[in-house]
Amino acid sequence: MTTIGAYKAKTHFSQLIERVSKGERIIITRHNVPIAMMQPVAPKYAASPEEVIAQIKDFRQKYRLGGLSVQEMKEEGRA
Repeated sequence: MTTIGAYKAKTHFSQLIERVSKGERIIITRHNVPIAMMQPVAPKYAASPEEVIAQIKDFRQKYRLGGLSVQEMKEEGRA
């Protein structure tokens, strides 16, 4: 883990962001006392295609159009 002073962190912020985006963790210090840490954000959970399809099917079972078709609803909105 890299340690860098606050002044240098401020002047080289864009370079630090680039390093962090590649997975590096950086501790920022003021007068050699750690005050902050820059680290990458944990990746957001991505559902598999199978999970997404199952969720769509479950949604379709719960919410029905009451006998209307999508085309009928579109035409009703045009009237």
